Amino acid sequence: MKPAPPSPVVLVTGAARRLGREIALALAGSGWRVAVHYRNSQEDAIKTAADCARLAGASSVFKTNLDDEDEVRSLLPQVVNHFGQVDAVVNNASAFEHDSAASFSFAALEKHMRSNTSAAIVLAQALHSHVAARQAGGAVAEQTGRYAVINLLDQKLWNQNPDFFSYTLSKAALEAANTMLAIALAPQVRVVGVAPGLTLTSHLLSAEKFEALHQLSPLGRSSSPADVAATVKFALENRSITGTTLLVDGGQHLMKFERDFSLM
Repeated sequence: MKPAPPSPVVLVTGAARRLGREIALALAGSGWRVAVHYRNSQEDAIKTAADCARLAGASSVFKTNLDDEDEVRSLLPQVVNHFGQVDAVVNNASAFEHDSAASFSFAALEKHMRSNTSAAIVLAQALHSHVAARQAGGAVAEQTGRYAVINLLDQKLWNQNPDFFSYTLSKAALEAANTMLAIALAPQVRVVGVAPGLTLTSHLLSAEKFEALHQLSPLGRSSSPADVAATVKFALENRSITGTTLLVDGGQHLMKFERDFSLM
């Protein structure tokens, strides 16, 4: 009788807190071993990893500055060295700093492009190389659609306004990269976007304002963290989806907003 194959491993960037933590816990609850990436929130990352380990039996933390190409290129090999494999990457971490067409600068765009776009592409590239090497070495049988990259996007791309100018440009570039990567990395790796609506509040919104804005959608509610995490899980498990984006926003992208939620 052959031993059962090891549980799959997923790297979730920005998994220490907020939406990344919810995604990590949801995947751990489905049997994924989770590599919890963080940059500064070490205590939160350790807690998330401990909670994931209780669900899936194994998890660990990995500190990386996603603005630094050398550090990004070393991240996936570190995860492979620890777990022995990586089967998926969820690019959740994002820089989100306000600028406008009037305040735009090269530096603002570069900062967002490095962490939000370039890092996600490099990690997709690294996963593809890892999977191809495993398959060439006979470590795993050919399993079309098993390996995937999930890129967190934003309903703003389908409902544009000029706020958070550089952030939006970086996510638009990543959405375009979804299509190109899905072609370039097939058949080894699928690439899928997940675009939430207003999901979590921030220091820019009071609880009352968040609740009011959350209801501004055709369905009367936008996305919850559980909704987004469930969609990431679905995208990882459905082996026929690639090169497209799943919008999870209660239909907010169908409504026109002149300003970003945080500035309304």
